[in-house]
Amino acid sequence: MAKHAELIASLPKAELHLHIEGSFEPEMMMQIAERNRVEIPFKTLEEAKAAYNFSNLQEFLDLYYQGMNVLRTEQDFHDLTWAYLKRAKLDNVQHVEMFYDPQAHTGRGVAFGTVTEGILSALKQGEKELGISSMLIMSFLRHLSEEDGFALLEESKPWHDKFVGVGLDSSEVGHPPLKFERLFARCRELGFKLCLHAGEEGPPSYVREALLDIGADRIDHGNRSMEDAGLIEILRDTQTPLTNCPLSNLALCVIDDLKQSPLKAQLEAGFLVTVNSDDPAYFGGYINRNYEQISDALDLSAQQVVQLAKNSFTASFLPENKRSHFIQKIENA
Repeated sequence: MAKHAELIASLPKAELHLHIEGSFEPEMMMQIAERNRVEIPFKTLEEAKAAYNFSNLQEFLDLYYQGMNVLRTEQDFHDLTWAYLKRAKLDNVQHVEMFYDPQAHTGRGVAFGTVTEGILSALKQGEKELGISSMLIMSFLRHLSEEDGFALLEESKPWHDKFVGVGLDSSEVGHPPLKFERLFARCRELGFKLCLHAGEEGPPSYVREALLDIGADRIDHGNRSMEDAGLIEILRDTQTPLTNCPLSNLALCVIDDLKQSPLKAQLEAGFLVTVNSDDPAYFGGYINRNYEQISDALDLSAQQVVQLAKNSFTASFLPENKRSHFIQKIENA
């Protein structure tokens, strides 16, 4: 049993780096494939589970896009989101800011509204029945063009009041944040929060671009920030949040061992760093397992674990009064 398992279970948490498509468990994939009569390359559940092994980001993304091909209807997206929320409830997640990738669906003929309305209906049910508050973040796929991003922004216009921010994900290397400089400037004008994956596989310069040139409100991953002394100072001084995803980094060989995670060093440097699960169905664990595994690997103190839970709300896009409410709950836990 993990050293701080009981403490971790007791703490209210916000999850700020969660791709809903990445919570697609193999059992559900098989069920929805059968429901929609979609052919998949796995004849048995065991074969599907075996496929959830990969050694780098691109291999993962190939499986990720292959799996989501079975998602076709509004009900599919509702069911996927509802399954995640029920699982998150078990880990005492009380607020989630969820990424989704519309281009991965519209590009294969599924309407933007089908995807979005299915997710939104489950988020609404999650708040009502599970008490989990939520915000939605629409992500742009960085391996596509900036023009494709502008087309998505236009297509999504009827739903702009339904998401709080926009993100940038998919294959990082070779697709620096500045590739999307005009797109994110327009999103900022529209009032969206900006979240960019940077410094996972890409160099520290990608974090600099996201932070200083784009003006990101939150950096997703940001591991390689620690290689740049100037960047360390900026992240500490600005308190720009980092969403660390320990088991994701391990599964994708960003690190070879959880002991190599920069999370403890970031905490001790005064960063506003958080723990999240990223794509939990693929990376071997939901949020509590990420807390447990990284706490043991880095020998975090109980105080540091509590700080991480507090950081999750401080780094959220919730209004100040709600952030304070959740932080008070942690102090009372």
